[in-house]
Amino acid sequence: MTTKSKVTGKNIVNILQKFSALLILLILIAYMSFASDVFFDVSNFVNIIKQSSALGIMAIGQTLVILTGGIDLSVGSMMALSGCTMAVANTQWGMAPVPAVLLGIVIGVAAGFINGVIVTKGKIQAFIATLGMLQVAEGTALLLTDGLPISGIDPGMLELGNGMVWGIPLSVFAFLAIAVIWYVYLNCTTGGRNIMAVGGNEEASRTSGISVDGTKIAVHTICGFCCSIAGFVMMGRMNSANGLMGSGMELQAITAVALGGTSLAGGLGGIGGTIIGVITIGVLNNGLDLLNTTPFWQKVILGILIVLVVILDSWRSRRFRT
Repeated sequence: MTTKSKVTGKNIVNILQKFSALLILLILIAYMSFASDVFFDVSNFVNIIKQSSALGIMAIGQTLVILTGGIDLSVGSMMALSGCTMAVANTQWGMAPVPAVLLGIVIGVAAGFINGVIVTKGKIQAFIATLGMLQVAEGTALLLTDGLPISGIDPGMLELGNGMVWGIPLSVFAFLAIAVIWYVYLNCTTGGRNIMAVGGNEEASRTSGISVDGTKIAVHTICGFCCSIAGFVMMGRMNSANGLMGSGMELQAITAVALGGTSLAGGLGGIGGTIIGVITIGVLNNGLDLLNTTPFWQKVILGILIVLVVILDSWRSRRFRT
């Protein structure tokens, strides 16, 4: 009888560990439904997923980086730089929408690639390397825009961020497409298995013939690509672009990834959990707005959430090792 109760208790802990992100989301939804009369309105849910799309796309790229045991603090700034490049290229340099968007994507991919090269070839911790890129990308975006919002962008370039199909924002389809692509890559390809292996044990991966440096450069480059798509979406949602439009979003992306069950130490987690984490952050931000919480308190709450998520990640890691 005692053995059975111990097994049952362990199983309950394992279930809570596996589905903790979903449980937190359900508790948050339940609370907000009582706290606000309009929370369950269809228009409000559409607003939540629309506002979460850019963060979600960015968090997908962040997930891949964290799975290798790294972290990218420059995702918000790379997003802003890509979006500002698209806007400036179209409104000030006279480029057509498609070349302008492609240029912004190239800039995002290049920034991610540079991050990967600095981390691997420069033997610098990802935290430090991407912190430097954060400043460089943000400063460059501000230089491009002269520190001012860029408006008058071609309407076709704004469609992905503010368009609707069947009552669903186009940005949601973009988020889902990015999520599916990298979910399949992570779970069904050799490259995806290499990412998990590098995060789990870097030395063992190198011994088994996996290109550790190549894998890290690849995930940082993919992250830059995701940030450029997020910048495209954010530009449409805001109907403009500015050098600070990604400020603070790197913390939200990291929180969403960790909340979704991806270990900050690498090697454990996935895209599905990140999606739940992104939705949780979206519901929290939306609920705080509905409750008329001041932006100052929102920062305090987000800071507390980050600390709690790190504690949760530490607990998960200990449970996984035992």
